[in-house]
Order: sequence, then C-alpha cells, then structure tokens
Amino acid sequence: QVQLVESGGGLVQAGGSLRLSCAASGRTFKNYDMAWFRQAPGEQREFVAAIIRSGGGTVYADSVKGRFTISRDNPKNTGYLQIDSLKPEDTAVYYCAAGFGWPSMKPESYNYWGQGTQVTVSS
Repeated sequence: QVQLVESGGGLVQAGGSLRLSCAASGRTFKNYDMAWFRQAPGEQREFVAAIIRSGGGTVYADSVKGRFTISRDNPKNTGYLQIDSLKPEDTAVYYCAAGFGWPSMKPESYNYWGQGTQVTVSS
C-alpha cells in the first residue's frame, strides 16, 4: 500500500548536520505512523525516532534525543529526520518505516520500509 524512498544521506564531518527525507507514494501516507531506524555494519537495526500519523506526538531514542528531530509534511507525502551535531557513532544506513506502530520502538511494529540512505560521519 505504501512505498517509501529515503534520500539526503552522505559524507559529513563530525559536528555537521544532515536532513534526511522519506518520500511516500500515494495519499495514504497520512493514515500511517512513521519512524526512522538505523543499522550499522554487523549490528542490529536500532530505533531512532517515531511520529504519530497526525504529527502531534514524537518519541526518540535516548542516544539521539536533543540532536535529532523527526517531522512530517502530510500534504507532501514526506517525512523528515533533521540530524544535528553529528558524531562518528551516528554512521549507519538510515531507514524510513510506516505502519500503525507509534509509539513502539520495535522494527516489527512497522509494516512498510524504504531501502535506506547511507550516513557517514568522519572525525
């Protein structure tokens, strides 16, 4: 029902910022909660942030709270993850997900996934 495409990743120095985008197909995006996860090589997929379908509520992992901001623009069928004060340990593939999972931090709570965008942070 929903197809997701992430963009905005790249190589950035520590302390810099990135804005990731998640473009969703169709008009049904507004009916789903949205979340961001990340996965570093050899590690489990890690919860980053989630936002309820209306955009009126958000939850963050302790590791990113204060530096990352999740948002969405439902008329544009697009979600965002603003990343500030980047650290080398933020290096990972970042995935956008959609479903009825908010405020869950578990990957299995979300049904639709993008292919990911690489974020690499150098020191």
